[in-house]
Order: sequence, then structure tokens, then C-alpha cells
Amino acid sequence: MKVIDHGGAGRNVRKTSMKIAICDEESRIRESMKTILVRGFPETDIRVFSSGQELFEAAGEHYIPDIALLDIVMNGMEVAAKLKAHFDTLIIFVTGMKEQVFRAFDVGAFHYLLKPVEEAKLLSVMKRAVAEVEKIRPRPKYMLIKVADGYRRLNMADILFAESEGRKVILYTKQEKLEFYEKMEELEKRLGESFYRCHRGYLVSLAEIDGYDSTSIYMSNGERVYLAKRKYGEFVQIYSRFLNQ
Repeated sequence: MKVIDHGGAGRNVRKTSMKIAICDEESRIRESMKTILVRGFPETDIRVFSSGQELFEAAGEHYIPDIALLDIVMNGMEVAAKLKAHFDTLIIFVTGMKEQVFRAFDVGAFHYLLKPVEEAKLLSVMKRAVAEVEKIRPRPKYMLIKVADGYRRLNMADILFAESEGRKVILYTKQEKLEFYEKMEELEKRLGESFYRCHRGYLVSLAEIDGYDSTSIYMSNGERVYLAKRKYGEFVQIYSRFLNQ
């Protein structure tokens, strides 16, 4: 019996690209930097924020920036410290006062930019920042699955959950839904400890869980899957351990 709630299927799924946040009180500066970065780094997810509070609220809703450009004057030091403490975000300070530059390194900032920000300088610093983030990011893990027209290579980080249907597995990813023949037991072994068998018919990515209750697990794309009653206690322990890693 299917228990998937497709009511959230139309919602936007989070982007998988690198996330860059621009936080500055002046809208002209925010939009100017965004325009430059959109042209220079079209594959990134760039968003602008007018305050640190607005940025933290977005982070609580899964927009966790890999790189943040922060105005020092706009409470930037405090914002930077919180970002690095909770999310390990790479910080670039933007300031209109040279005497503020040395403060940037008190929180381990990657670099700083002086206002008015020059396009060439911004792109140069960001290129190095993106390279640094890519260097410290874990390399993606892939798996091969046999589909009707051949074999597909999947980034395991894109997998949300799997559903068993007869002799087939239906794999729900951030981009699409795939069907192929494989036993859930074998798929569970291949996916490893970052996935959990919450029900005999379902296997979920621990990284893509938004919440749960005593009977259901809610995924990041708005879908809901069964949580077997006998699995509840074990699931809570495993999920808590995963979050604290």
C-alpha cells in the first residue's frame, strides 16, 4: 500500500549547487554584487539578505551558505562568528573603511573587499573562495543502477528515498523518479549508513529528512513515508546520532 503524500511534489526542491549569500543593508550594493556574481558563477545559488537575522532565518529553512559576503559595519562580526560556529561558512567581509580590515581576521575570514567593490576584484576573490570550498568539500559518492535503456550513474547525495514495489525499486531523487530491478536489502547495503530502512518498503536518506512523528518521516521535498512502529525508537537514536556528527 502506498503511503506517499504527493501533495508537496510541486514545491521547489533545494538546489544542489554551491550557495553564496550577500548580506548588506544597502540594496544597491547587494544587487550590484549579485549581478556580477550571477554572470561570473551561473551555476551557483546566489541570494541577497538585508540583515543577519534574515540570513539566519533562511539557514534555518535549509539555505546554508557555503560562502557569505558580509558588511562589517552591519553587525558583520557577530554574524560571521555565528555562521562559522554553526555552519562552517567561508566568510568574505565587505567594508567601506580600511581601518575595519584587520577585524576581519579575528573570526578567520577568508578575505575582505573594500567598497565600492570593483568587479574584477570581486570575481578574483570569489574564484579563489569557490576553489577553497570545493577543495574542502567531501567528494561526491556515486552508484550505478541498471534502467530500461542502459546504466545510469547517480550522485548518492541526490537520492531522497527508495520505495519497494514488487520486484522493482522506485528511487526518488531531487531531479526525477527512477524504476529498476533490485532487492531493497541489496540497495540498503550499497547506500550505506547515511540511509535508514524505516519500513520494509522504504529506505530514506538521513540527510534529506525534514521532520518526523511516531508514524511518518517527512522528506525535504515535501513527501511523507511510513515509519514502522517497531522502528521508531531505533530511528530516533540513529537520526539524532547522524545530526550530531
